[in-house]
Amino acid sequence: MDTNLLKVFITVAKTKSISSAAKELEFTQSNVTLRIKQLEKNLGYSLFHRTNRGVVLSNEGEKLYPYAIDILKKIEEATVQMRNINYQDVLKIGSTQTFTTSNLMPIIEQLNEDFEEMKLEFSVDSTLNLTEQLLDYKLDIAFINGNPHNKDLEILNVFDEKMVLVEPLKKQTGNTVFVFKKTCANCIFLENYIKENREESYKTVALENYELILGCVKAGYGVSLLSPKIIEKFGYTDYVKQTEIENYLDTHLVCRKDYLPVIHKYLRDISL
Repeated sequence: MDTNLLKVFITVAKTKSISSAAKELEFTQSNVTLRIKQLEKNLGYSLFHRTNRGVVLSNEGEKLYPYAIDILKKIEEATVQMRNINYQDVLKIGSTQTFTTSNLMPIIEQLNEDFEEMKLEFSVDSTLNLTEQLLDYKLDIAFINGNPHNKDLEILNVFDEKMVLVEPLKKQTGNTVFVFKKTCANCIFLENYIKENREESYKTVALENYELILGCVKAGYGVSLLSPKIIEKFGYTDYVKQTEIENYLDTHLVCRKDYLPVIHKYLRDISL
């Protein structure tokens, strides 16, 4: 449907006058009349009733009017978006809980300083769920644990993620593995590590609060796998034993290959 014809139709409907519409559109009256007739011919209906005082919408015109308004609005929105395609309006960011707590804030502050007009939206979840959100185009980028090895995803950046096994400093260690979520990559990694390095069997308990996890470890109830930055943030550096874990999964900043953020070059160079 020709949007130019719809614009003429809307103007005539608003002004209730061919002459007034022609003046507003800077057309001749005959041009406006011709365009209305063309639209009526295309649709197969009369859109106006002619009266001595001007024109009024017919039943069919009344039905078309809200659709015409909506169509033009969508066209205008699309035009604005395409004109600003080289500008990142909104950046939808996904991040694991660990990376969010230990490292995300400096990156947010850097983005806010360098792109003051850009809005940021966040999703904090497990690596598995964040990957699914990326593949469903619900996120622009995501900070996840390890290389996803997915043909549809591209790695923009890699951040070293130092992680330590956290145990009681003085008390005997209980046979419990404390994790933030049982579905997170940290949980899977720690469970495998314990199986390979400890003879005792451990049960896994999810506590979605890092301070609570650290408190339980300090009290001797079990072990956990955390970033030293998180331990320091909650003031437990001098109260728990920390053993660095080798070959832990680094944090990868990823996006869809067919949906690169406008600022992807900037994101490739960003550092902590």
